[in-house]
Amino acid sequence: MTISKFEIDSIELVKPENKKADVRLKKGLGRGLSSLLGETNENIKTNKVPIHDITRNKFQPRKYFSKENLEELKNSIKEQGVIQPIVVRPDKLLKNKYEIIAGERRWLASQSAGLHEVPVVILEVDDVKSLEFAIIENVQRQDLNPIEEARGYKKLVDDYNYDQAKLAKFIGKSRSYIANILRLLSLPEEILFMVEKGDLSSGHARSLIGLNNAISVAKTILQKKLSVRQAETLVRVFKNKNVKLLYKKDADTLELQRVLEEKTGLSVSINNKKNNSGTISFQYKDLQQLDAIVKIIKSNY
Repeated sequence: MTISKFEIDSIELVKPENKKADVRLKKGLGRGLSSLLGETNENIKTNKVPIHDITRNKFQPRKYFSKENLEELKNSIKEQGVIQPIVVRPDKLLKNKYEIIAGERRWLASQSAGLHEVPVVILEVDDVKSLEFAIIENVQRQDLNPIEEARGYKKLVDDYNYDQAKLAKFIGKSRSYIANILRLLSLPEEILFMVEKGDLSSGHARSLIGLNNAISVAKTILQKKLSVRQAETLVRVFKNKNVKLLYKKDADTLELQRVLEEKTGLSVSINNKKNNSGTISFQYKDLQQLDAIVKIIKSNY
């Protein structure tokens, strides 16, 4: 069976009632392999390849695979077989071996399902095309976590002379999206690992960028299960010009400040002395915020 490059990115092998494999095409998947390889009428064959002759893609940006999703896919493969072919290229170093371009999750699940061979499409592509398609496949299917996605983009920038404008056009995202996700990589590795594991969202992580004590604040966010908005409020406390004083405050005082800031939407500072006397101040930006504070006080006292 042969298929064109225009069809490869959307092909699906389906087992109908008579058990003979049929080919159906799905449209509207967006940018796929055909646009990366260039428009050509060359036909490509699907083949069956021993599973042990396939190796992982060294450019695969995705490092973490959900055990639950792999288990579900394994059960599906046991029931229906591998529906969508794995896209591979000849291995540069190992003869008669193939490196995955797209479909590593299917390859892992197939091994777990006990398959000895899998359907593949063999393409002759260079390193940059391999990386491009690995990113495209994962981003379109929302399989990458933000750190994996950012590292994939960074490799295109560092090794293949992409800039943010070219990346934005290639991925189909805004330049601000590309800039924001790349900025995540400026965070400490410990925080990046929290995002990769799914403990911390990219929204939480973005709020920590540029913070000297980002790791300890990240741990506080996790410990107290703060929302992104609450995390942003907490971070503003540490980015305040009086940050040196705030470092000396105990956790209860900081938490009270956070609660008041969340309730009022204003920057709040509490200075509690050893004899438990002290001051509390609200920072407002305009008369409307000042009026709001006055109304709250008047209505409660």
